[in-house]
Amino acid sequence: MAATDALIDKPKEVRDGESFDVALMDAWLKQQVPSLADEPTVKQFSGGASNLTYLVSYPDRDLILRRPPFGHKAKGAHDMVREYRVQEALKPVYPAVPNMVALCEDQSVMGCDFYVMDRIKGIIPRANLPKGMTLTEAQTRQLCKGVIDKLIELHQVDYQAAGLSHLGKGGGYVQRQISGWSDRYDKSKTWNVPGWKSVREWLNANMPDDVATVIIHNDYRFDNVVLDADDPQNIIGVLDWEMATLGDPLMDLGNTLAYWVQADDDRINKLLRRQPTHLPGMFSRHEVVEYYCEKMNLKPDNWTFYEVYGLFRLAVIVQQIYYRYHHKQTRNPAFKHFWLFNHYLHHTSKKVIRGKR
Repeated sequence: MAATDALIDKPKEVRDGESFDVALMDAWLKQQVPSLADEPTVKQFSGGASNLTYLVSYPDRDLILRRPPFGHKAKGAHDMVREYRVQEALKPVYPAVPNMVALCEDQSVMGCDFYVMDRIKGIIPRANLPKGMTLTEAQTRQLCKGVIDKLIELHQVDYQAAGLSHLGKGGGYVQRQISGWSDRYDKSKTWNVPGWKSVREWLNANMPDDVATVIIHNDYRFDNVVLDADDPQNIIGVLDWEMATLGDPLMDLGNTLAYWVQADDDRINKLLRRQPTHLPGMFSRHEVVEYYCEKMNLKPDNWTFYEVYGLFRLAVIVQQIYYRYHHKQTRNPAFKHFWLFNHYLHHTSKKVIRGKR
C-alpha cells in the first residue's frame, strides 16, 4: 500500500480553553534547543481524554508538547516530570518510546510542568482506520498480532538489568491497584453514577497474588501505537507513558482488554468503540488472552478477576474525566455523557462476574 499524507495522524486547531502562550513556550524551548529557527505553529491532537497533546511545528522539526489537563486533577495523576523521565529511561531498552527533547518545571512558562519530544510521524489506529487505508483480513490479523507482540516485548524487558527498578514499588501490585483505584473513584464520584459496591467487594474477595513483576504500560491500546505509513503492520512507536510502572503483566493485559470491542459485542459497546478491534481478522478478547499467555508462559487461575479489574479501572478513569466536565473545569463536549459510560461499565462488570459475557 502506497504511503500517502492522508493516512498520517493530523492535529486540529487548539480547543477553546486549552491554549497557552506560544511566545513564552517558544522562548523557553529555544534555550533548550538552540538549533530551532523561526516561529512555531501550534495545533492540538483530538485523541486522548487525559493529558493534552499539541503539535509544535518549526520549519525543520516537528515536536510534540504534552501538558496536564486544565481543572481538577487526581492526586498523583498527570505527572509530566515522571512521564518524561520514564520514557527517557526506557528508550535505550525499548526503542518504540519517543525521543525526549526537553522537560520544563518552570511554572512561569505555562503554569504547569510540561515536556517536549520528537514526533513519531505515522498512522494512529483510532476508532476507524484512516480513510483510504484498507487491510485484508490476513493483514489485519498480522497487525493485531504485532500490537500484542509489542506489549509482550515490553513485558519481557529485564528491568533489573536495565537499571529500571526505580520505576515502581514491585511486589504487592495487585493489592495496591484495587485499593488505589477504589480510593480514586470515591474522590471523583458524582451524584449520577453507581457506587460499584458489589463489584469492589468481589474484587477484594477474589484478589490473586502477583504472577510476576515487569515493566507495564498501564494504558496500552491501539490508539497509543504508531504504525509505519509505508508498512502498517510495522509498529514504529508506543505513546502515552503517563501510568507506566513496575507491576503484574496480567493486570496490564486486563487494562488493554477493557477497551477491546469485538465484532459480536452488543450495540452500546460498539457505540463506545475507540479502536479498530471490530475488523475482520482481529482477535477476540479470548484469543488475545490465549495468544498472550502462551507467549508469556502464563496460566492465570482466574482470568475473570483481571477482566473485571480492567473494566473497573477504566470506569475510574472515565469518572475522573467526567468529574472535570461536571464541575465545569473543562469544556470538551466529548466528556458530556461519560457518566453513562460509567453505568455501562458497571453493568458489564457484573455480567462478567456472572459469566454472562
